[in-house]
Amino acid sequence: MVAYNDRMVIDEGKVFKALADASRRKLLDRLRKKGGLTLGKLCEKHDMSRQAVTKHLALLEAANLVVTMKRGREKLHYLNPVPVNNIYMRWIGKFEQKRVAALHNLKQALQENDHD
Repeated sequence: MVAYNDRMVIDEGKVFKALADASRRKLLDRLRKKGGLTLGKLCEKHDMSRQAVTKHLALLEAANLVVTMKRGREKLHYLNPVPVNNIYMRWIGKFEQKRVAALHNLKQALQENDHD
């Protein structure tokens, strides 16, 4: 499940800062694959302390890339793709969508050939 929260104003600086860190991108990837994870579940596949994951999640929440919902005593984390989509539409979508898609497809094909 993906959560959408487009009511908040998107601070692109916070989004870019949040996306700049590989550990935060891994957390976002996990939430993209399976949303509604608790802090404990998010910590399971990372080689960092619970405290470090908490700090990364706080930055992701401040950038509105992660939204949370309470279910009983659990706090569930979900990916909010709206900020990334807004950046995509501003920086890529309007200008270069066809060319970027062609380059992406070429890169995928080359990588597949390298693995063969």
